[in-house]
Amino acid sequence: MTEDSSDAQIKALKRPADDTHAETEYEDKKLKTDQDERKYPKKKVALLMAYSGKGYYGMQRNAKNSQFRTIEDELVTALVRAGCIPEGHGDDMKKMSFQRFAMISFFSRFRIFSYKRVTGGFNSKNNCDARTYSYMLPTVSFFPKDYNQEDTSFRLSSETLQKVNRLFGLYKGTHNFHNFTSQKGPRDPSAKRYITHMSCGEPFVRQEAEFAVITVRGQSFMMHQIRKMIGLVIAVVKGYVDERVIERSWGEDKVDVPKAPGLGLVLERVHFDRYNKRFGGDGIHETLEWTEEEEAIAAFKDKHIYPSIVETELHEKSMVNWMATLYIHDFEATATGNQERKDDDEDGNVSD
Repeated sequence: MTEDSSDAQIKALKRPADDTHAETEYEDKKLKTDQDERKYPKKKVALLMAYSGKGYYGMQRNAKNSQFRTIEDELVTALVRAGCIPEGHGDDMKKMSFQRFAMISFFSRFRIFSYKRVTGGFNSKNNCDARTYSYMLPTVSFFPKDYNQEDTSFRLSSETLQKVNRLFGLYKGTHNFHNFTSQKGPRDPSAKRYITHMSCGEPFVRQEAEFAVITVRGQSFMMHQIRKMIGLVIAVVKGYVDERVIERSWGEDKVDVPKAPGLGLVLERVHFDRYNKRFGGDGIHETLEWTEEEEAIAAFKDKHIYPSIVETELHEKSMVNWMATLYIHDFEATATGNQERKDDDEDGNVSD
């Protein structure tokens, strides 16, 4: 037997041992994976979460850059530490079928109030029937244009509040809101939106200035739509344009609609009426209604959201500065091109 053939036989004898070792490693890894899966059984849930994003760099996960923390970075970190998801799923959010469908980020803390198990096919965006937003603003927004817009002693009269709510009531129903967003023509079917409620609540005083909260519920909203709906009513109440402009804005002609500041816009509630009707009483899943958490949610807003809006408004005067630009709007087609370019240049929420 030659030396070469002897080496070949030795290698041949060693090969099964190597294969056995590889198989053992594979079985160990498979066992570990199976154990991990048993440790973290997959169940899809809906989280009820309130947050404010001041001090964060947006909403979406930014795992590759820990220097710029986002809301989802904090959320995923908390879920991993609590043992709700494996650490590997935190790095790849597709593994846990993570779904987002709305973004409101103005302020600085967040809290998870509750969770409920949902069906495997549940999709938070597709199963949503309607959304409710609120918009907090200083009531001086409804002060006549010829008066001092920085007068914090202004108090909203009941007559003016009634007029404001009558104007907001005009938005109810299905209308063509192509003038309330950008890059949509009057014959685009997606520009038609259904509004079920819009009103301004009773005013209240914070830090010697009076504020009020506008509430609007609709099937869905386009970029800038809510802010422009509010901006147009403010322009009417202040006397910059006749109220007939609201109905005219739903026609095919272009109308220059002013866009109110983003400060104060908050996603209040997401409605899943059809899902609740179909699955809420099946004995396994609960309705996605959070009545038991409403008191805690209200306390969170009073402690974290409203004070941030008030302090920011009084310090930066975003509404006062915006109102000072209303005179440049002619509420006709001539200024719309410039307004649309301004809208496109701004960072906006696709649902505001």
